[in-house]
Amino acid sequence: MEYSVNTFEKLIAVNKSTNKKIYEIMQEKEAFDFETTVEEVRKKTLKNIEAMKSAIKRGLNSKEKSYSGLCGDDCCKLKEKYAKNKALFGKLFEKITLYALATMEENLRMNKIVACPTAGSCGIVPAVIVALSEEMNLSEEDEINALITAGTIGYIISSKVAMAGAVAGCQAECGVACAMSAGSAVQILGGNEEQIINASALALKNLLGLTCDPVAGLVEIPCVKRNAFLAVHAITSAELSLSGIETKIPPDEVIDAMVQTGKLMSPLLKETSEGGLASTKTALMISKTLA
Repeated sequence: MEYSVNTFEKLIAVNKSTNKKIYEIMQEKEAFDFETTVEEVRKKTLKNIEAMKSAIKRGLNSKEKSYSGLCGDDCCKLKEKYAKNKALFGKLFEKITLYALATMEENLRMNKIVACPTAGSCGIVPAVIVALSEEMNLSEEDEINALITAGTIGYIISSKVAMAGAVAGCQAECGVACAMSAGSAVQILGGNEEQIINASALALKNLLGLTCDPVAGLVEIPCVKRNAFLAVHAITSAELSLSGIETKIPPDEVIDAMVQTGKLMSPLLKETSEGGLASTKTALMISKTLA
């Protein structure tokens, strides 16, 4: 069945008219658009989940540095810290932060990851979904539902803006990944469709203006650590939404604000490495050394 769900308002309208969940709506849309079956859509989604888990597993057990030598051992350092002193916020927090770092470090090693929605933000969605899955003993079906839900959020946002730091800054990469993760977390935790979308809006609107200013033009500094921070941010958004706290600005208007912010953002702060962190004294020294 064909659905028009290029805005959150339309998505909720379809939800109310069909009484179908977000993942059900999107998997049917995907099947229709690509002339396949819902079963095939779910099989492909499962392959992505398996790839996410593989990247996490490899990343947790590797100390290999990136080609630049700038990053690659943060996950191991954090893993060693947790082995000696547990995280203040418990096991789930440990897994989310570790999994985000592990995945991003696999990316900078040029190993296989799932760009969700981009390579520079690839640690956020896997960290949230996989960590929650393990802690809550989710089934494969539940994991698939969560990732399709996350993908739906990314799909709707991408209908208005390209998910690229060069277009709208990191708000369009890590910001969107955080929104996707927040929605998937609410799905996993049993929230309704409006709470899922609300969580996404809460996450995204608090990241408006996030710049893309990678040191030496590499997807390493500040990208790797940013993934760990925003994976936790996604859980905060989910908790707020599940408590009944609502965004005062409608979700679709939050996306409009992100688009406008991206247009107003200086080109120096959009992946050019000519401003922000990339233009600091130390960053320039690093760039010179690598050159």
